[in-house]
Amino acid sequence: MGRGRVELKRIENKINRQVTFAKRRNGLLKKAYELSVLCDAEVALIIFSNRGKLYEFCSSSNMIKTLERYQKCSYGSIEVNNKPAKELENSYREYLKLKGRYESLQRQQRNLLGEDLGPLNSKELEQLERQLDGSLKQVRSIKTQYMLDQLSDLQSKEQMLLETNRALAMKLDDMIGVRSHHMGGGGGWEGNEQNVSYEHHQAQSQGLFQPLECNPTLQMGYNNPVGSEQMTATTQAQAQPGNGYIPGWML
Repeated sequence: MGRGRVELKRIENKINRQVTFAKRRNGLLKKAYELSVLCDAEVALIIFSNRGKLYEFCSSSNMIKTLERYQKCSYGSIEVNNKPAKELENSYREYLKLKGRYESLQRQQRNLLGEDLGPLNSKELEQLERQLDGSLKQVRSIKTQYMLDQLSDLQSKEQMLLETNRALAMKLDDMIGVRSHHMGGGGGWEGNEQNVSYEHHQAQSQGLFQPLECNPTLQMGYNNPVGSEQMTATTQAQAQPGNGYIPGWML
């Protein structure tokens, strides 16, 4: 039985996608080489990975000539077609220079991360070690300065909090002293006020209630003429304007 048909769609798994790209890229380059040898054809192949890495193949000795031939035969941009061969060659050289620089930077980055250290010699390893030591010293210096700045800020905040606490304590002591003073003076005033009120009430009571000179004997249903006349006389005598004395209950 033949192999089933494979559905063409993007591979979601990153590892599987990279493995498939490497296999099919090598197969495509091999097919291009076989086509150029078997059929005596001029073949040029350019591949860019998803990370921007270039893979190319050219059956002739110069990729620029093949590209110029392609530009002449295609119906692309007129400006590209009008470019001279020398300018294209300079552009390609610039591209190769930038490509080499890019690969060198990537290699240095991997070396700084501790990767691909096998091809380096002792001198390059010493240079890499010095570079890492310098970077480490700079990082430590910046970290120390940052910690000192934080410590200074914390000390300033602590001083401000201490001053605020001291001011609040003084304010609280003043409030307690004022309250104690008011409580002591207020007690004496209330006592004086009560004494004055009591004396005034006593004076009113003495003026309002006066003893009556009458017979204390109370007889129900019996009229004693002597007692009635004596009581009338006593009342008239007390009401005389000559003595200037008026009972309190008549006011």
